[in-house]
Amino acid sequence: MSATPLVIVGMGGLGREVIDVVEAINAAERDERYELLGMLDDAPRPENLDLLADRRVAYLGTCADWLRRAKDAVYVVGIADAGVRRAIDQEFSAAGFQATTLVHPAATLGSPVTAGPGSIVCAGARLTTNISLGRHVHVHVNATVGHDSVLADYASAYPLSAISGSCRIGPRATVGAHAVVLQGLQVGAGAFVGAGAVVTRDVPRFTTVVGVPAK
Repeated sequence: MSATPLVIVGMGGLGREVIDVVEAINAAERDERYELLGMLDDAPRPENLDLLADRRVAYLGTCADWLRRAKDAVYVVGIADAGVRRAIDQEFSAAGFQATTLVHPAATLGSPVTAGPGSIVCAGARLTTNISLGRHVHVHVNATVGHDSVLADYASAYPLSAISGSCRIGPRATVGAHAVVLQGLQVGAGAFVGAGAVVTRDVPRFTTVVGVPAK
């Protein structure tokens, strides 16, 4: 069975968690498999280089280095910052590279659930029915997304967050760890819902909300 060459951009904690997703996909004996060529990072920290070496995964250099070499490989971006994620996506797409979508075998996806290029769904995530994820959306460990919800491009649902049914999470918006977005609400573009917050009304664009209820 052939494997698709893959690079992960970003070798911090999230990027290294993406390695786990790739390894789980490869171990699941499905038709899709990846050959992880290594990781890219424009400013690697020494401790992350050491952690990567411990996992025997190669550091491949900066994004610019990789784009100049023009290797035939798909990519994902393991970086939490949505603006950085978008910029890298635009740079790689302009250079003709294709993003892939990674779904951990231990995630649960109902039908229909669609996930755009570059999206990553981690272990324990639960997505029910009629859900749409845009480009490079991150659904972290044990996050839940309810029916008829939309997570737009570069949105993130952090670990153990709960997005209820019929919600709209705007482009580059983040729902923090253990946060809850109640039924039918919208979180505007670029907004940030703090950890443990409970969203009881729509969150305006580019606003940070915290607390219970979130404000």
